[in-house]
Amino acid sequence: MASHSNEIHDIDVATAQNTTGQDTFYLPLPPRRRSFMDFFPPFLFQKVVSEVISTFLLVFVTCGSGALSKHNPSQVSQLGASVAGGLIVTVMIYAVGHISGAHMNPAVTLAFAVSRHFPWIQVPFYWGAQITGSTIASFILRELLHPITDLGTTTPSGNAGKALVAEILVTFNMMFVTLAVATDTRAVGELAGLAVGSAVCITSIFAGPISGGSMNPARTLGPAFASDIYRSVWVYLIGPPIGTVAGALVYNFIRLRGPTLSDPSQKGSQKSPSIKTRRMQRQDSSLPANDDGDAVASV
Repeated sequence: MASHSNEIHDIDVATAQNTTGQDTFYLPLPPRRRSFMDFFPPFLFQKVVSEVISTFLLVFVTCGSGALSKHNPSQVSQLGASVAGGLIVTVMIYAVGHISGAHMNPAVTLAFAVSRHFPWIQVPFYWGAQITGSTIASFILRELLHPITDLGTTTPSGNAGKALVAEILVTFNMMFVTLAVATDTRAVGELAGLAVGSAVCITSIFAGPISGGSMNPARTLGPAFASDIYRSVWVYLIGPPIGTVAGALVYNFIRLRGPTLSDPSQKGSQKSPSIKTRRMQRQDSSLPANDDGDAVASV
């Protein structure tokens, strides 16, 4: 659920490719017929596959533990199911955060796009990948956990309005933390996975008895398809997007502006630069020099 700086950036790749070898003379090549993939950003296929896999594992672990907890709390407690959900988020962020950003959540993808940390052209592809991974995981769980029919579906325990408010608040908290550790160079980026996973775990413990603690439309839709349970599904299609967008906008509002940790004048303001800053510095030093002797900067 983090949009890491080391995620594959299409503009960076294109810039490096165009700059490399700019001093070398080449004869003009005849125009090449554009293929189907030329109409999409580079590495989009790898990102989509990464989102399918990470969302699949998220739903498989989260909904599987939730289904076992509902069926027999002596096997998996409600606390254990919440912890499992937080841990799988942490693991996936460290595993594929550098490839796709490990969003695993349509509401998170929407919030990153609204806050201008993610290109809108890739949003539909991410949404499709996330719902696909969730649906596949849910139908596999249906076969593995038979005769259990409730596959970790999220439904309000009481009033749907209260569940909606709970979903908005907990997703606000999750996205607020996510945007802070994933996009702000002043934050300790190495702890992004741990921070986001902990936020998911804590909010799930609180919201579980009220709304089921979904925080994720894909995590709700997949089990709903497999279980054929759609009671108050609108709560989880409306609440999480409102909460994530609000969390992202609020953090952008309070974000400190001005020199970053890479500015020598700011030495001592933080114990260590974030992983985002250090990775950008390594990338800049590894790029070829231009005519003025400076490294080609990433866009």
